[in-house]
Amino acid sequence: MLENIRLAFQGIWSHKMRSVLTMLGIIIGIAAIIAISSTITGTNEKIKSQLVGSGKNTMEVQLYEGGYPYTIYDSSMIPNGIPVVSDSTLSSIKDLKEVESVTAYCSRYLSESINYGSVTISDLYMYGVDDNYFETCGYVIRTGRDFLQEDYDQFRKVLILDEDAGRTLFNEENPLGQVLEIRGVPFTVVGIAAEAQKYQPEIESVEDYNIYYENSTNGLMFIPKASWPILFNYDEPENVVVKAVSTDDMTRAGKKTADILNKTITDTKSEITYAAADLQGQVKSLQEMQNTTNIQLIWIAGISLLVGGIGVMNIMLVSVTERTSEIGLKKALGARRGTILAQFLTEAAVLTSLGGVLGVFAGIGAAQVIHRILGIAVGISIPATVIAVVMSTAIGLLFGLLPSVKASDMDPIEALRRE
Repeated sequence: MLENIRLAFQGIWSHKMRSVLTMLGIIIGIAAIIAISSTITGTNEKIKSQLVGSGKNTMEVQLYEGGYPYTIYDSSMIPNGIPVVSDSTLSSIKDLKEVESVTAYCSRYLSESINYGSVTISDLYMYGVDDNYFETCGYVIRTGRDFLQEDYDQFRKVLILDEDAGRTLFNEENPLGQVLEIRGVPFTVVGIAAEAQKYQPEIESVEDYNIYYENSTNGLMFIPKASWPILFNYDEPENVVVKAVSTDDMTRAGKKTADILNKTITDTKSEITYAAADLQGQVKSLQEMQNTTNIQLIWIAGISLLVGGIGVMNIMLVSVTERTSEIGLKKALGARRGTILAQFLTEAAVLTSLGGVLGVFAGIGAAQVIHRILGIAVGISIPATVIAVVMSTAIGLLFGLLPSVKASDMDPIEALRRE
């Protein structure tokens, strides 16, 4: 085998120009497939990143009515039969194999004014959170402190702001220890929180801007969930955030969590139920749409491989004709039919394999050019490159079979006479 490979490279080197032209179809076909598969991989990852978002593997499980999130603006909108999420329910959710951690929270959109001295703002979201909220949702305390167990046990009127709310209210002033008046009730600022890994979506159009920023507010405020009734008088239904073990577990974690929460609803006729967005399903649908188009392009690129294979067969037939006397001499000296067949098959396979390797490098280069010029996300797929080289080798074996059989079937006397 090694001797056949050595002879194959020797033959390729002896006819360099002819070999390059023969490999050209293989190189172009493999390069096109690698470039397209790279854009498929990159685009799929971009779709997944854009839709799933921050990469924190968190999934909101919230109340829905008629396919839309159910938002409570005042006490008259509190639905019947939907209890506060109990510790036992949270424990059942935490026991799911797909769930790493879980937290329950209340939320309100505050359109009324929040006062700090002469500063007045509105349009903030307020959250009543438990002691797992910040860790589960990927927040860290930048300054000040987190909520203490005593804050929950003693119903303390303390709050934590996010960085946006802190900037809006206090500008350069130190917010810690300052008192805000919310709905006429004084709350003391004990900390400033921020997302540990803040997700910055890629804004490429007006539509993207509207999706991510149209409904932006002046910031977020967090208070202990135990103190929620001080502001809003009633216990309210809660939403849940689950942190999945992995990104691929997010949809299953969300669905199983929603099933557990829906079992706690006592009003069987209620149209308000818990649900989680099927982000992975949306990702899969978009990826399948993208892949359908790109697979068609791969089939078109595969035509180049077919043309390249025909070129290999043609040049191998020419090579057999040119080396008729050599084949006859080898057979006269006792070379078996299988030996001649293996020699020419190896030469064809080496020729196309070399073309496949060059095509892989050309495809990677083409993918990078596409990325730099068009800005399309690309990602090199190792399995695709391996399959491409194996495919090119298989083309050599397939299209080199006919010339190899022709060479092995030659009659040594006739071959030598043709000299």
